[in-house]
Amino acid sequence: MRVLGIDPGLTRCGVGVVDVRPDRKAALVEVTVIRTPPDLPLEQRLLAVGTGIDELLDAHRPDVVAIERVFAQHNLRTVMGVAQVSGVALHAAARRGLRVALHTPSEVKAAITGYGSADKKQVQAMVARILGLAEAPKPADAADALAIAICHAWRGAPAADSGAAGSVSPTGAQTTAQTPAQAAWLAAERSARTSGVPRRLAR
Repeated sequence: MRVLGIDPGLTRCGVGVVDVRPDRKAALVEVTVIRTPPDLPLEQRLLAVGTGIDELLDAHRPDVVAIERVFAQHNLRTVMGVAQVSGVALHAAARRGLRVALHTPSEVKAAITGYGSADKKQVQAMVARILGLAEAPKPADAADALAIAICHAWRGAPAADSGAAGSVSPTGAQTTAQTPAQAAWLAAERSARTSGVPRRLAR
């Protein structure tokens, strides 16, 4: 599965592309940060971000696009920019007939580290380890985009050991065995549904 992950932002929009095998082994394809200057008119900033996303989608042809879910926060200006960029990304994916998934920060943290309240450094360190990198990509927006992509790939990936004992999903269906990170991801997803929307990955 090839996943293009997006950490939406108006000043810095992280975009990461990963290939993930059925055994959950992940490989880095590309990671970048699309930047726009604050003094540029809003429509021009959104055009620049959209053009950058378009180019990456056409260059790498992902199977799915994963985006960090927008949520309300005290800084209305920031959340508006995030929402606007998310809309641009959703539109770009829809024009190409691509599936889109939205993931909350706690879901991403749980998938990557096994702990839904992990801090940013822990997430970055695990992204580097998962992808076999000497260090995490910088700035943080780049590592976040890769984490979002890996999170989505692992969510739907089958267990590597098909002979392992299965577990029962929340719907009662039999599933393949889960890694600790997968189990933590599901717990974070259930928590997000019942306790409201979590905070965004810290900048």
